[in-house]
Amino acid sequence: MVRMSAEERRESVIRAAMSEFARGGYYGTSTEAIAKRVGVSQPYLFRLFPSKKAMFLAVAERCLQDVRRVFEESSDGLHGDEALHAMAEAYMRLIAERPERLQMQLQVYVTVSAAEAAGDHEFGEMVRKGWLELWDAVHVPLGGDIGGTTSFMAVGMLVNALAAMGFPSGHRVWEGLYLSARPQQGPAAG
Repeated sequence: MVRMSAEERRESVIRAAMSEFARGGYYGTSTEAIAKRVGVSQPYLFRLFPSKKAMFLAVAERCLQDVRRVFEESSDGLHGDEALHAMAEAYMRLIAERPERLQMQLQVYVTVSAAEAAGDHEFGEMVRKGWLELWDAVHVPLGGDIGGTTSFMAVGMLVNALAAMGFPSGHRVWEGLYLSARPQQGPAAG
């Protein structure tokens, strides 16, 4: 039997926790369920992460990094409409092929909202930082156009809502969704 390093085990916990948190959210997921999915004891889990909150933050950060990476890789060397379409298609593919990424994003927003309302700002600080990195990953290939970036991100949130509601691909609600997010022609507005 091959033994995993602590870093490999930590990575397996992040993957397992992503699935569990995506399904049950922060408040509805037990560390016992995560430990069981990974095949480790709860005490070992807490050697890798000091708390459930630290685990959730690591998973939320990974989720946002994965989306940012999709935007960066799909738009590499592209600008304007080409970048917009490449990022939109890549994101649609990501949430279709890995629905736990969409579910996790939605759980992140719910958790941040609840934590902020309760006066706990740690979730919000991390998520706002990650979301600004997403913004920048879109903003640059769209030529620094504020309107285009805002529209792209707004349409992305609509995509999240439509996908979460289960609208199948090909449904009329998907037609031309990203056309309204086109960057403006002329000098950058940003």
